[in-house]
Amino acid sequence: MYHSKKRLINPLIGAVFVALLASVLWVTGGAEATAVEISKATRTVPLNNAGEQITLTTDQLAIGQKKFNGSCASCHLDGTSKPNPDVDLGAQRLANAIPPRNSIESMIDYLENPTTYDGLTSIEELHPSLARSDLFPQMRDLTEDDLVAIAGYILVQPKIIGDQWAGGKPRR
Repeated sequence: MYHSKKRLINPLIGAVFVALLASVLWVTGGAEATAVEISKATRTVPLNNAGEQITLTTDQLAIGQKKFNGSCASCHLDGTSKPNPDVDLGAQRLANAIPPRNSIESMIDYLENPTTYDGLTSIEELHPSLARSDLFPQMRDLTEDDLVAIAGYILVQPKIIGDQWAGGKPRR
């Protein structure tokens, strides 16, 4: 009896899978899935500490996510910080750093020349940076455009996933 039920269930599961796949292909027109559209307001972040703004493209954010995952996520998964759990990549922490790190330019400055949270001590031999790409090969091939994309990705995450970014709790 068990084997006969199994023979009936396996084709049924296969048929359901094929039907779901067909409906996805029909809805998307067979095209490869693309990123969810993110509003212009969400994609707009501070360019610098003088108050200028920049609106990132969805392509920049996708590149930023890819580069962040390849170069940063091993220590900063979901905006947390393995080396120092008290200093995450949350919006408030970045704004309160000295100097503030809550703009594209200030994030890039950090990626080029990292310092402690109080800004007093260089940590370029401890934290991946362009200054020491000889020690941190994951930084070696990053371009200026990549740095803008990574910084933008970090700054947009609190707007997209809210409290889930930087070790917070999911909204309920």
